[in-house]
Amino acid sequence: MNIVVVSAGLSVPSSTRLLGDRLAAATAAHTGADVRVVEVRDLAVDIAHNLTSGFPGPALAEALDAVAGADGLIVVTPVFSASYSGLFKSFFDVLGARDKDALAGKPVLVAATGGTARHSMVLDHALRPLFSYLRAVVVPTGVYAASEDWGAEGLPERTERAAGELAALMTGRPARRDGAPGRAADDLTVVPFAEQLARLRG
Repeated sequence: MNIVVVSAGLSVPSSTRLLGDRLAAATAAHTGADVRVVEVRDLAVDIAHNLTSGFPGPALAEALDAVAGADGLIVVTPVFSASYSGLFKSFFDVLGARDKDALAGKPVLVAATGGTARHSMVLDHALRPLFSYLRAVVVPTGVYAASEDWGAEGLPERTERAAGELAALMTGRPARRDGAPGRAADDLTVVPFAEQLARLRG
């Protein structure tokens, strides 16, 4: 089982990469999955060449294969002009052009970083629609980290909840109310509605 983190941070060190690493570590703690990070910044030239020529270089092709083959995906972008970065979008444009079914049914955790909490709606207004269009299964909890969130209350809890939801989708276990994976689906007893109704009626 493996998790791929797609990080579109541009700086070094990057708060975007840091958020991706924390989400991956929390998810791996639930699943035992291996983690690979794709730094989109390092693929910028290859992405531009692919958009004009239609052919990915070796490094970009390897990254696209890793994303397509992941059991779970964590995507993290900085916010630019109230949306995801152009480089982030271009990476997934290339992926979709190469294989329109690459993310179909794949569990995806969306996350973003920005300078102010006012941009937190990017998760629901930009990222979630993008990955729904690509037919991925987006976990209910997205994680946004503004500058003031680092070291403050709330971010660790959101990180753990989102990671638990991603782990639940990856392992086939229902998530508990706190977001952590619950029992395996095989351990659950399903009682048909008609039988439940008959019991209620005595």
